[in-house]
Amino acid sequence: MVLETRHLQVVRAVAEAGSVTRAAALLGVSQPSLTGQLQRIENRLGGLLFVRDRRGAVPTPLGEFVLAKARQVLPAMEALHHESLRYNAQGEEQRRIRYGAVPGPLMAGTLRRLGEQSPGEVTLRTETSSAMLVQLIAHQALEFASVLDHVERPLRLGAEIGSRVIAVEPAMALLPESHPLARRPEVEIAQLADATWVVPPMDDNGLRECLLRLCAEAGFTPRITHETEATGARDLISEGHGVGLGQATFRDTAGIAVRGLARTPLSIRHILIWRRGVPGPALVEEVAAHAAAAYTAAVARSPAYLNWLERHPGYPAGADLPGAAPGPPGPPGPAPADSGGLFRR
Repeated sequence: MVLETRHLQVVRAVAEAGSVTRAAALLGVSQPSLTGQLQRIENRLGGLLFVRDRRGAVPTPLGEFVLAKARQVLPAMEALHHESLRYNAQGEEQRRIRYGAVPGPLMAGTLRRLGEQSPGEVTLRTETSSAMLVQLIAHQALEFASVLDHVERPLRLGAEIGSRVIAVEPAMALLPESHPLARRPEVEIAQLADATWVVPPMDDNGLRECLLRLCAEAGFTPRITHETEATGARDLISEGHGVGLGQATFRDTAGIAVRGLARTPLSIRHILIWRRGVPGPALVEEVAAHAAAAYTAAVARSPAYLNWLERHPGYPAGADLPGAAPGPPGPPGPAPADSGGLFRR
């Protein structure tokens, strides 16, 4: 087997993901397939590159050596590839847009608008993890992605990631329609001290951390009894098995009442991200405009949020919110998402 660039990409992905399983998800292949490929690479290089234990995949000394070389070679090869695409006006980046999104208002609406306006193929990959989408952008497995974070706990992005805040909205309580508080337009977080909570199993967007903080400030610890993704959460809440926190643009669901939190203690940002220097500026502006239009349409079909906006005409947005200011200029390194959303209320 001749060592190729794609083999170095495998080594880098496993090292950065910290496990073969997460690296396989990042690269879009099965875990057994990636394991077999890694074994063939190790056989070619004459030794183990990773030791696998309860901490995940840890590089061996040989692995550290190969990884250091990979980090020298791969950026140069990637730069050559994308400079060649820019040189050739009919390059791949103009023919295909690979779009990723967490579930929310920027997912289907942006995809539809891209499909209607883009001359080439548009594909969608959904992930519940914003951090996974950031990695997919960093590794150029996607051209664009829509992620979300909480203003009180901003998502950290590498210097290679470009970003645009499309919208800022309040987090809202999701209650069974049979819940006594569902008759009120807003609820105090302290009024949910006796509730059972439904939360996502992953917390890379900070929801659980923010919930624990809010509840601690109100003098109680939330009783988290159910951990499930969005579809499961809808079923559990609508059938009265718990309450949750969700987006203001949460799509109307039978059995679920969307209610504002008093004093708006938690805000959500919807962010478009891409790898700097890969999509051209014109394409970035086009996709950002589609995302903004998708968000505006989502607001229009969210009666609970429209009612909330009427009661809160001065809701702050963008730089008025803590943590939403643009990252300061400086050397490469983690930075918060840039502000400058196209949708403002």
